[in-house]
Formats: sequence, structure tokens, C-alpha cells
Amino acid sequence: MSVLKEKKVLLGVTAGIAAYKTAHLVRLLIKAGAQVQVVMTPASKDFITPLTLSTLSKNPVHSTFYDKEEENELWNNHVELGLWADYFLIAPATANTLSKMSNGIVDNLLLATYLSAKCPVFFAPAMDLDMYKHPTTKESFEKLQKFGNLLIPAESGELASGLVGEGRMAEPEAILVFMEAEVASKLPLKGKKILITAGPTYESIDPVRFIGNHSSGKMGFALANVAANLGAEVVLIAGPTSQKIKHSFVQRIDVESAAEMFDVVHEHYKDVDIAIAAAAVADYTPKEVAPQKIKKKEASFHIDLKQTKDILASMGIQKEQQFLVGFALETNDAIANAKSKLLRKKTDMIVLNSLQDKGAGFAGDTNKISIIDSQNNLVEFPLKTKDLVAIDIFTEILKRMDV
Repeated sequence: MSVLKEKKVLLGVTAGIAAYKTAHLVRLLIKAGAQVQVVMTPASKDFITPLTLSTLSKNPVHSTFYDKEEENELWNNHVELGLWADYFLIAPATANTLSKMSNGIVDNLLLATYLSAKCPVFFAPAMDLDMYKHPTTKESFEKLQKFGNLLIPAESGELASGLVGEGRMAEPEAILVFMEAEVASKLPLKGKKILITAGPTYESIDPVRFIGNHSSGKMGFALANVAANLGAEVVLIAGPTSQKIKHSFVQRIDVESAAEMFDVVHEHYKDVDIAIAAAAVADYTPKEVAPQKIKKKEASFHIDLKQTKDILASMGIQKEQQFLVGFALETNDAIANAKSKLLRKKTDMIVLNSLQDKGAGFAGDTNKISIIDSQNNLVEFPLKTKDLVAIDIFTEILKRMDV
């Protein structure tokens, strides 16, 4: 999944022949997971219809300061539009609009929105060869970049006039790649590698039965999604779970038993910057696994168990550059037990949740956590969705790391 997932992108369309490409551009942004709104200059509607862009973006298209609806006039608030956006992309950006942007001229809704925007602004020039090379156009480019706006360079090729040269708007795919690269470069975990374990483990008794627990993996998967959205390369080691994740920054590795999880964790652990052990790993496993299904014969049944390898403890012992985070699910003396686990496992941080807290624990969509770090600092959080809890956890990690 793209780093633009769930981001709000405002697309500004100006009156150039390249406006026909914006239909494909909107489709690509939507496919990347972005929310899209479109604002057009009045003249751009000669090149592509608002209906097309409204249908593709699934939002009304704005082009004037007010819309007439029967006898009522509805104001299009340029300030709200500018503040709504996480990113403002102006494509195509004509020489006329670029000149107005650079000189603070406001004679349409798009330009008023531009001056109200607080977010990063990308612009993709589109004009004929001589216009592109004109000193006033170069001056507009320079001024806009000094303002902090981001130029998406035009490409060379055949232009609407029939001339061949520079000035052709970058293709929609190239615009998307440019934006994604720029967004990713600003993410706090860009260049970091993170290992996350999630879900339960299943310890086989025979070919059809196992010892397991009620962990759904939701917390670990939420953490993986947040980490990837922050720019990290994520190795997600998942026990048996129905949870799904689709993100280009996430490598998912499925395992079943505690032993398998131990082995895969240590294949990757030495190379990561952060490790989060969110999986509910079995503490015991059968000494022997029956080769055939065990038949029901006696009124009682006995299974000999042995301890599994302690994954978190082994990570603590081998810790070098890694920032190590463990989880503690407690039913009594929660704070004391979590602090003890933090010391015993040599972690940098423990995420505590208690089954005594309503809405916390396995399977549900919510969790209530407390965080304890190696300096004995305690931070408590209210009940939240696991997606928001994952954000809180990474906020606390980033506070404690030099990134």
C-alpha cells in the first residue's frame, strides 16, 4: 500500500490541454488509498468536465466561490479546502496560474485555496516549449520553490503545438511516484527496519489438535500498518490468524509454533532497529506430538508439556542496537509484574494491558494500555481502538529514540 494511504490530496486543475490526464491521475490517487477532492479553474472545464472528476474522486468538484442551488447560493470555503488537505497538487500548472501563484494574484477559487493552504504544495508545469523556457516562467519556478513549493519537473516530448521539447506535464504515474518519494523521505521511520511478532502460536498435540490461545493478532497487525505508514521497512512474523495486511513496506512471514517463530525472529533480529514482541507465544508445548489422531478412550487424558524457548528473553540477551519492546498481559498485580518483566527480559519498553480492564485484551477491536520504559517512567492511556493504540505506542517509541 502507498504512503499516501488515507492522506487527503487536493488536486488543482488549470486550463491546459494536459488536464485530460487528470482523470487517470485521480484514479491513481484513489487506488493508492488517498482521499481526493478537486478544485478547478473555470477555464479548465473547457478541457475536462467536472462530472468526470467528481465521479472518479467520489466528491463534488469546486470551481467557483459559490454554487447556485435552485434559489440558494452555497459558498465554497477556500480556507476549509486549504486546511482540509494533507497535500495540494496542482496539475497541470499553466504558466498563467504559476505566475499568479508566485505574485499573490487571487482571481479564482483555486488561487484563493492555494494562499490558504498550510500543507506541502506540489506543482506539475504544463505548457509549450517557448513558454516553458521564458524568463518569467523560470522566475515563477524559482519563487515558488523559495516559498517551499515542490516542482514536479516537466518531461520532454511532443507538445500540443506540434513542437517537440520540454514542457510536457509529467505522466500521472511519474507524478504519483514523485509525491510518494517526497512523502516517504519526510517520514520519521524512513530507513529504519522493524520486526513485529503478532498473533498466537499453535502447539500441536496430534495432526488435528493443538494448544493455543485467543489472540487474534489485531494489535500486532495494527502496529505493522502504523510502522509502514511512518516509512519503516517491516518484517511481520505472524502466528495463525485471519488478519490481513497489504502494504508495500510490509514483509509478512507466517509461522505456526513457538519454535518456528523463535527461528524466524532470529533470522531477522540482528538487522533491525526496532523489535516489538506483540505475539502471544505459548509458554509450553507437548513433549511429543502423536503421529495419528488420538482416539477418545479414557475418561481422563494426560499430556506431558515442556517449556518453549523464550523469544523475548533471547532478544533481550542478544540486543545490540535494537530498541526492544515487549508486551505484558496481566490479570493481577499488573504494574509490578510488568516492571519485573521489563527487567527480566532486558527490554527498553513494556506495553501493559490487563484483562481486568473492560475492552482490553484478546480478540476485540479496542485496548487499554500503560507503557513503562527502562527509566521506570509510566504513561497510562484510556481505552482506544487498536489502530489508535498502535499510534500511541510508536509515539512513545519515537520519543525515546534518536531518529
